[in-house]
Amino acid sequence: MSSIFTTPTRRQFLGTTAATAALTAFGSAPVFAQGAALKVGVLLPRSGILAQAGQACFRGAEIAAKILPGMGYTLEIMSGDTESNVDQARARTEKLINDGAQVIIGAFDSGQTGAAAQVCEQRGIPLVANIAAAPQLTEQGYKTFFRNFPTSIDLVRNAFPLMKDMFAAGGKTPKSAIFLHANDTFGMANKAAFDQLFPAAGMPFTMVEPISYDPKAQDLSVEVAKAKATGAELVIVTTRAADAIMLVKEMVKQRWEPMGIVSPGSPGLYDAQFYKALGKYADFSVTNLPWFNPNAALTKKVQAEFAKLYPNDAFDGYGFNIGCTLDAILVACDAFKRAGSAAPEAMLKALRETKLAEHMMVGPDITFDAKGQNVNFSSVVVQNLKGRPTVVMPSAAAEAKPVWPMPGWSDAARG
Repeated sequence: MSSIFTTPTRRQFLGTTAATAALTAFGSAPVFAQGAALKVGVLLPRSGILAQAGQACFRGAEIAAKILPGMGYTLEIMSGDTESNVDQARARTEKLINDGAQVIIGAFDSGQTGAAAQVCEQRGIPLVANIAAAPQLTEQGYKTFFRNFPTSIDLVRNAFPLMKDMFAAGGKTPKSAIFLHANDTFGMANKAAFDQLFPAAGMPFTMVEPISYDPKAQDLSVEVAKAKATGAELVIVTTRAADAIMLVKEMVKQRWEPMGIVSPGSPGLYDAQFYKALGKYADFSVTNLPWFNPNAALTKKVQAEFAKLYPNDAFDGYGFNIGCTLDAILVACDAFKRAGSAAPEAMLKALRETKLAEHMMVGPDITFDAKGQNVNFSSVVVQNLKGRPTVVMPSAAAEAKPVWPMPGWSDAARG
């Protein structure tokens, strides 16, 4: 998967299948009542290496289509699958717009979001990013790009004090740490943010040489062996579900038991697939990131609809991806409602004036700065406990007490 933001050529705008207006697969072209609803193109990696995350995010779109009409919003969802590929992200964005999409939501991955942003800027169509942290996305001077998600710098900056609080709560502090990360756009952005902020963060540990890997790798045994050999007491990671699973499996196999595994804002450790694949070995991993507010009225509506649509699944493993995606769609629908039109200039003006109090994710009103960045995000400590991601810090939002250091792989605390 390419991670370079390049200017697309006309040859890259490939024909793809048409999206339907109801939440169906690509197929026949949709028929819309003109002006009746906002046509929302939801661009996600629903197949390929990032399929698990993309499908989890799409549940947010499915739920949005069910509950937002009852809140006074009108929308029709159009689905575009990037196939976890930057070139396909360009092509599918172009196709969604050609098929009538008036706003694009997506695309989970920073590289694919960057490709979509180029197309939207050329076509004058707003794009609201649900999840994409690479800082450069809001440094390109785009007029049509809005990001309702923190940058890598914000994620890492927020993670440092939370790590200190975790160590203090457990009464044990690591003396050394290693950073293992995917070498894609997001992984490299997180690494750059870490390098930039670490020297002034006053962290109690030293960093050994970091290790990067291809997120498409089928095996991480060599990387884990190298990391274990450093003697690092803390493992800091930037992962997604597939490589997070491989990483922990290999740590168990090689009997490497550091004090803990902590992610400064990346997916993987809290995903439903992580739990399904690892069972008891998924517990006690830690992620510092924005999270859905379990006490918000909107969250309760979403959870109720989730239970109807997916009765065999636990909400917690999907809530982050759902919350980020649903909030992004809500931002677009709110702008459409205030603008009274889906015309690009009207939508863009309304998006710039966003001040949205009702949303799922923890934080104040959603607003955008001059670059299209929502700066009103805060992070919490989410630790995997008893098979579910659980908020353990700060205390005001905590559902349980943190467990630090993490128990060994064969410890009775794992069940």
